[in-house]
Amino acid sequence: MKLSRLQKFILLSSFGTGGKIKRIQFQKFYDKKNKLPKPGDQQGIITKSLERMIKRGLLIGYGRRTPEKWFIDEVKLTPRGRKEVRRQSGRQQQLPLNNINKKRK
Repeated sequence: MKLSRLQKFILLSSFGTGGKIKRIQFQKFYDKKNKLPKPGDQQGIITKSLERMIKRGLLIGYGRRTPEKWFIDEVKLTPRGRKEVRRQSGRQQQLPLNNINKKRK
């Protein structure tokens, strides 16, 4: 699955927490950039990235609903999102070898 640098940053940031993460945390992506978009544009870019990742099934969004649109306040990784983080970072999943040895005895 092709992901932008911002989407990879969102996935990696969410992976370490294990729970919900506030969308304000994703502003840190722009701290390291030399040429910054306007603050209003930054929020729009983050919102679109979050919405696309929710549509793909990588994130669950929590927020408020108005008749016109959703306002996403927090996000949480889905199992598919965790799998994608492992694939993007190149880490291989470990087998539960302890459980296998216990069952044999």
